[in-house]
Amino acid sequence: MKQEMFYGEKFDHFYQLEQAIQNYIIFYNDERIKSKLKGLSPKNFRKQTFEILH
Repeated sequence: MKQEMFYGEKFDHFYQLEQAIQNYIIFYNDERIKSKLKGLSPKNFRKQTFEILH
């Protein structure tokens, strides 16, 4: 996990931390754009690669 997710955050309950982790995983895989992946998110890059191979 990236430190940027936790920096300056205070979680009063475990479920808040758990929800923050789940939200970050969704962001990281579905929304985050990577120039190394031709401007696609990791999820879209995998999808595109799968479609090309099949």
